Amino acid sequence: MLMSERGGKPRKSRSSPTSSLSPSSFSFSLSCSAPMLSLSRVLRRSFLAKSLLAFLSILSLYALLHSVSFSSAPPPPTSSSSAASSSTAPKIFLYDLPSKFTYGVLRSYLLARGGTDRSTSDSDLRYPGHQHSAEWWLFSDLIRPDRGPDSPIVVVSDPSQADLFYVPFFSSLSLIVNPIRPTEESAMAVYSDEQMQEELVEWLERQEYWKRNNGRDHVIICQDPNALYKVIDRIRNSVLLVSDFGRLRGDQASLVKDVVLPYSHRINPYKGDVGVEGRPSLLFFMGNRYRKEGGKIRDTLFQILEKERDVIIKHGAQSRESRRMATQGMHSSKFCLHPAGDTPSACRLFDAIVSLCVPVVVSDYIELPFEDVIDYKKIAIFVKTSVAIQPGFLTSMLRTVDTEKILEYQQEIKKVKHYFEYETPNGTVDEIWRQVSSKAPLIKLMINRDKRLVSRDANSTACSCIC
Repeated sequence: MLMSERGGKPRKSRSSPTSSLSPSSFSFSLSCSAPMLSLSRVLRRSFLAKSLLAFLSILSLYALLHSVSFSSAPPPPTSSSSAASSSTAPKIFLYDLPSKFTYGVLRSYLLARGGTDRSTSDSDLRYPGHQHSAEWWLFSDLIRPDRGPDSPIVVVSDPSQADLFYVPFFSSLSLIVNPIRPTEESAMAVYSDEQMQEELVEWLERQEYWKRNNGRDHVIICQDPNALYKVIDRIRNSVLLVSDFGRLRGDQASLVKDVVLPYSHRINPYKGDVGVEGRPSLLFFMGNRYRKEGGKIRDTLFQILEKERDVIIKHGAQSRESRRMATQGMHSSKFCLHPAGDTPSACRLFDAIVSLCVPVVVSDYIELPFEDVIDYKKIAIFVKTSVAIQPGFLTSMLRTVDTEKILEYQQEIKKVKHYFEYETPNGTVDEIWRQVSSKAPLIKLMINRDKRLVSRDANSTACSCIC
């Protein structure tokens, strides 16, 4: 370290005890000053001088050692070290599928509703808003040019460098290309989702990197419970991105191999802060009253709750007006009911979360996204189906939850709300990629395991899903 010296006339310094008590000066002092100093006083000064000398020596050594330790401390992290850590992120290759599987699906959907013409460029096509739009958000993320160094994945253009391969088929949109009530124009168009599923898998099975590991290192999104249903057994080795496992067998999908995605919320997020002011309703639900399978509980709950005080429960299908009413209802209620639908999960849970409306989940077999980072018991109330259908139980139980506890739930919801907002930076999309990345060690294990296994009986149970 460089130090500047203060200028000015030097002052005559006072001799220190140590300098006046060197051996030669000590003998001189003893011979010349004996009449003035007693021997005991000289010895006392000698003892003090030696003690001070020892103390100063120790202090100098201490300062020297600390000087060395500080100078040898590691430098702060630099951008290069951050880049090194990001290099450990898995490398993903985006398949350049024939456009009929991506923009072609979108174009067919819009044409069937009179929303575009065939001359519209791909970049001008607008994906429709619906609860299974994760396929669009993930695809859009992979093709954007401005990926930052903190991204949980690295997108590569060379498939030989890739750890994972993403298949961007719009499988959920493909299911609903043909309108429920076809127009004259859509009736003339011919679109077959089943045919598209077959053609997709045939295309994949011709690819070198699919054949290399039988699709184990491929990532395929089928968020709608019915998406890719016709070919699911041919792609079950892959990492499947799903909403739940309601219509999948244990040998087709599992929590170990696959990733559960949140639905896209269908109502506007609540912009206010935590609090019960402005939330006069105790409990709110709006949705289809009559569902199949586990969703049959909805009709029972309607019968029990529709006459309860401070409870709003309405039958309604998807429409712009229904979404407006649902937004108003969720934003003005303390609790929001989430019963099972045709499958254990539905977008209503995620609508409640972005509304800061405490979810009340009545779905015994629900699987939830991102449970390694979210403790759902802190943000929702779970009630067993057989208990929830007891008359009076739900409302009586909810009335016992005091304001302080409701605020605690809302605070926890605010902490994790970004995980359910696809449009938010470092939100849903990044978390999905982190979840996919976490599967990489298992994928490697299964690939290596496949290489060494001998032939087995075709009827024996496979462990591709780590059952």
